[in-house]
Amino acid sequence: MTTDEANTNHSHGPRELCATGLRLYEEAVVAGRIPRTALVAAPCLADMGLVQPEPADSAWMRPVPPSAALAHLLQPITRELDERVQLAAALSRSLTPLTSVASADPDLAFTVLEGKPVIEAALRDATSVVTEQVLTAQPGSDRPLNGMERGVANARTAIARGARLRHIYQHPARYGTTVRAYLDQISPEDLQVRTTEQTVERLIIFDRTVAFIPAAPDRRTALRIRHPALVDYLIQVYEVLWAQATPFAQQLPAPTPGVQVTAVQQSVARLLGEGHVDDVVARKLGISVRTCRSHIAKLMQALGATSRTHLGVLIMRAGIVDAATGKGPVPES
Repeated sequence: MTTDEANTNHSHGPRELCATGLRLYEEAVVAGRIPRTALVAAPCLADMGLVQPEPADSAWMRPVPPSAALAHLLQPITRELDERVQLAAALSRSLTPLTSVASADPDLAFTVLEGKPVIEAALRDATSVVTEQVLTAQPGSDRPLNGMERGVANARTAIARGARLRHIYQHPARYGTTVRAYLDQISPEDLQVRTTEQTVERLIIFDRTVAFIPAAPDRRTALRIRHPALVDYLIQVYEVLWAQATPFAQQLPAPTPGVQVTAVQQSVARLLGEGHVDDVVARKLGISVRTCRSHIAKLMQALGATSRTHLGVLIMRAGIVDAATGKGPVPES
């Protein structure tokens, strides 16, 4: 093997000792010397100062004692570590006094989270340190399957740390398959659920320390809030919603006597009576426009309405919507 070939097959860092070099060094320590030609296979021995020329015969190399070799090799590493420690100490002395100034800046209590992976990671982090309670308001009529599985995992993590959970959904969620599947996997002792006709946008609060709210309509951007005063305010808002909501195990208020409509259809009728168009009604109730229109069709059938205008009149006559609340004919979509 030529020297060029040996160097090509012997490639590693300047502070590393390859297996071949270690074997040759061991042989040199045992025998007291090795031929210079052996270094062709492991030039790192000479590069690292582990062998020195034999004074009496330049064809041989004598090994440096292992203790002396170790001290020699560790010296630059020790010096570099010492320099880094000094640098770390200098940075700490310079920046630590600024932390008290920065903590007084209220802007640092708000963090914008962009992208669902970032939001989900932040929620997992908050879940991993929660110890008392998790409060959530979840608008919509159901949860996507992957969201349900992630919710179960997060719920179990929080419960394992001693936290208790409270969820607020909208009434249509009572009939959602994934919501019920989620609730079946969490003990009622650890989770309380209530539903309401309408709710605020998504809201999640961990203990009394951090809250998350959407920062964009598509919910791909969120705001993480750590400002104590604002977190306390959001908790108060949540408690008002909770007090007005209906426990999941309790039946919704009975429909108006003599009118064969469901509680959700009553909510649709009330919002229509207030003058809202179909897509607004659907958004407020957390259902699709198609489902909303299906409820409107069933309302018209139940009340015997022949048109939207006729439906508005019949809704008020039936007492589903107080006449003082109604704003006129039910609007067309």
